[in-house]
Amino acid sequence: MNIGQAAKASGVSAKMIRYYESTGLIPKAVRSEAGYRHYSEADVHTLRFIRRARDLGFSIEQIRLLLRLWSDRQRSSAEVKAVALEHVAELKQRARQLNEMADALKHLASACEGDSRPECPIIKGLEGQIPLDIRRADGASRKRAVGVSGSRGSGRAAKAARQVGIASS
Repeated sequence: MNIGQAAKASGVSAKMIRYYESTGLIPKAVRSEAGYRHYSEADVHTLRFIRRARDLGFSIEQIRLLLRLWSDRQRSSAEVKAVALEHVAELKQRARQLNEMADALKHLASACEGDSRPECPIIKGLEGQIPLDIRRADGASRKRAVGVSGSRGSGRAAKAARQVGIASS
């Protein structure tokens, strides 16, 4: 089947199939005399495997490892489980980070009057005039922000930030 048919059968776009070939994630497709790529059912099965792994958020390098394990009939399931559990831990960490970002933005939004005046704690937070306590990937806190003068500020935005617990560092 051609690349369009393989894309449709696997759920992976033709562009991504070409990308996976270029990075060596999948072998280069056999070419017809006219230069068109030709894919077998086994190729489509591999593309489906990759699509499901991507749907679960595995990185290209993790998928490369999973493909090696998949093709190794002598592998232990413990190796596959270790890759999966490592990925679960990464997903949980990302979920914590996303929740912290959502909480910080929710705090800023709750401090915003949402009226016709231009003063807005959300903008002040994005400008760096109100600190945002967001965790880095390594779990360390990263307070973002002092105002231009480096002072804590006494304006409405600073007061709103203090009210929602986003104090200056």
